[in-house]
Amino acid sequence: MTDITMPARQRSIKERMEPYMSIIAPVSMILMIVLLMAILEPARYFRLSNLEIILLESALYMPMAMAMTFVITQRGIDLSIGSIAALSTICSAFLMKVYGYPAWAGVAIAISLGACMGLINGLIITRFRVPDLIGTLAMDLVYRGFALVIAKGLVLARFPDLITDIGRGRLNGFLPIPVIIGLVTMIAGYFILRRTYFGRYTVAIGSDPQAAELTGIAVDRYKIYAYVLMGAMAGLAGVMLLGKLNAVQATSAPLFNLHVIAAVVVGGTSLFGGRASLLGSLAGVLLLSMMINALVTLRIEFFWQSVGSGVVIVTSVALYTWLQKKDRDGSAGGLMGLFASREAQRLIKFTAAIIGILLLLLALGYFGAGTPSRSG
Repeated sequence: MTDITMPARQRSIKERMEPYMSIIAPVSMILMIVLLMAILEPARYFRLSNLEIILLESALYMPMAMAMTFVITQRGIDLSIGSIAALSTICSAFLMKVYGYPAWAGVAIAISLGACMGLINGLIITRFRVPDLIGTLAMDLVYRGFALVIAKGLVLARFPDLITDIGRGRLNGFLPIPVIIGLVTMIAGYFILRRTYFGRYTVAIGSDPQAAELTGIAVDRYKIYAYVLMGAMAGLAGVMLLGKLNAVQATSAPLFNLHVIAAVVVGGTSLFGGRASLLGSLAGVLLLSMMINALVTLRIEFFWQSVGSGVVIVTSVALYTWLQKKDRDGSAGGLMGLFASREAQRLIKFTAAIIGILLLLLALGYFGAGTPSRSG
């Protein structure tokens, strides 16, 4: 009787832990950052105003991280979201500033233009069979070029209150509107993923596109839907950035694609397709924002910030990719057996070395920065 019930109990524990496995890497790194900052700069880092800055920075990427989760789950990628945000916002800004369009129309136009550019991406990938990586990279150049042509080097500034409220306003003087928008998009994405055919088909397409097509799923159509959603959320993020800065130029949002893709992958959405984690994407967005904010708080130069952010991304992705590989290989022995293998020991040593190097770099940057200079 014992021999029969014990395996069932072990499977039950594993099944219960399965939904949370995807966020092990980002949550572990978040805890490490919290611990490090509690030692080095607790007074400055854990101020309410600084925590609000982290949330506002994260909110900018939440809509795009939600949509990118669907794209990557379908084994796709979109490298054009920064240019989509810039071009849609430039067009919207010109209509508001030059032709007197109301602010609400400018917001609707930016999101609609983003959706149209996402539709173009989807058609190029599905109709012309251009690989996602090459197709979206090429369209990134096209959209950025159009933005440069339209803007002609101009910086458009000073927009209506509705725009600035979207980027940095408060509801009832307390709740930051960008954070509300970001969380609402994440909740909506969770509902779409769990409760709609689009969400179910997204996972099915990512798991096995050929099998999904044989079962009657219109694979190309749902891929296009994912890119349209991605474009619309990039347009919304462009409006949020416009409101945050109260200005826009053609070179805006240059690193949107890197930041969003890193957050989604670090959060546990599988690059191999078929596995999505919107909770993990949210954790990934928070992780990267906390990391950058911690480096700024420590007065570390921008170059060291780039090094630190890159190390965090590589470490988290390496850990999760290894967990995925073990899951596909069907490791025996549960979690303890998973981490007791020889390959696991090598990975643990590698991860410890990377974290040690990161801490050393942080220390060098922190003590090398010294007292910030005062410029008159």
